[in-house]
Amino acid sequence: MQIKVPASSANLGPGFDSIGVAISLYLTIDVLEETDHWVVDHDLGDLPRDEKNMIVASALKIKPDLAPRHLRVESDIPLAHGLGSSSSAIVGGIELADKLGGMHLAPHEKIELASQLEGHPDNVAPTILGSLVVVCKVNGHFTAVKAPVPPFAMIAYIPAYNLKTSDARAVLPKELSFKDAVQASAVANTAVAALFAQDYEKAGELMEADLFHERYRSKLVPELEIIRNVGHSHGAVATYLSGAGPTVMSLVDPQHISDFIDAVREAGLKDEIRRLEVAPRGAYWL
Repeated sequence: MQIKVPASSANLGPGFDSIGVAISLYLTIDVLEETDHWVVDHDLGDLPRDEKNMIVASALKIKPDLAPRHLRVESDIPLAHGLGSSSSAIVGGIELADKLGGMHLAPHEKIELASQLEGHPDNVAPTILGSLVVVCKVNGHFTAVKAPVPPFAMIAYIPAYNLKTSDARAVLPKELSFKDAVQASAVANTAVAALFAQDYEKAGELMEADLFHERYRSKLVPELEIIRNVGHSHGAVATYLSGAGPTVMSLVDPQHISDFIDAVREAGLKDEIRRLEVAPRGAYWL
């Protein structure tokens, strides 16, 4: 048996901790024979290879009496780059517990559990549901709503350096003035409305008008403003900081992908660029 879990890109500018989109990078978990202890084979550096691995640890938090298995894990999701690698591992663990433990969890139950484990729902919800998802915590539970899939390629510029979420959080202010909070919320609300209305010209402008986090984090990721300026003249509807960064994501008209990538290179940015798509399907079993 095999589990496929998509990566995710969160925030989309002003949708701070509340908007995410599943993307076509995957964590793959082969579920092999039962063993007397958990064994996780992977080539992902020094990540744990036993029950301390995040996939297994998440599964055991949901189903503590789960029988140990031999797992083989592969991932093309860069670690510590704002593409939801931890969230994908958590969701993979929940899928493991659900299937092997016979729990028969509904999607909203998986979102609730994953959000509690991860702390923020904007990565785990699209990883579970697929597509573009708006989500929040209200009255003690998490609520998620799927939005239409934007008809654009997702072009990820992935800097070679890592950026810990804790470091990206540390540069944020502890509070905003009431005036700034109202304006930031208004931008986010209107961006969501534009995404649902599929008015992507307006949505793109609003996605680049965030007041919650990008203006503070841009000093940690100087590539953001460079690529955003490139995108304005080379077919990008919007460019935003993916999650806490440092990946910079651009929604690009498919007809302009080559021009956009060439322009990014001409701007002097030499790190990895990947063409991705919105993943319409969340985590699933094969």
